[in-house]
Amino acid sequence: MGVIDISRLSKKSGIPASTLRYYEEKKLIESIGRDGLKRLFDSYVFEQLEFIALGQRGGFSLEDIQSMLTTKGQFEVNREKLKEKADEIGDKVKQLTAIQRCLEHAAKCSAKRHSECPTFQKLLRVAGKAQARKRQSFPLKSASQ
Repeated sequence: MGVIDISRLSKKSGIPASTLRYYEEKKLIESIGRDGLKRLFDSYVFEQLEFIALGQRGGFSLEDIQSMLTTKGQFEVNREKLKEKADEIGDKVKQLTAIQRCLEHAAKCSAKRHSECPTFQKLLRVAGKAQARKRQSFPLKSASQ
């Protein structure tokens, strides 16, 4: 295994040194020493950085990612968390697909005005009901509270 200093690691990974220092502070990566003022890392840090990037792209928090990292660049993937995240992403995909269809319909609708289109009116009602459910799940505090 090789050793790489933070400036070379930053250049090779494309991750700013400040982010690498932040990752170290959050215990996502670990330096193995110093060469003067420069932190040194073992080459396995590249795999950890790739794992962090994958986790972030998947919507995991840095805390979730950190909980899956172990020593020497290894990681233990929490299958339950992966399943939860996959379900969450699946729900989001369904929502975005529905929104896409609504926008496509609105763009192609042949009615003179969208207020005259029964399909568009139905879409508005569905959106309104969804928004009302969301507000009930997360009620806003009144000004008097």
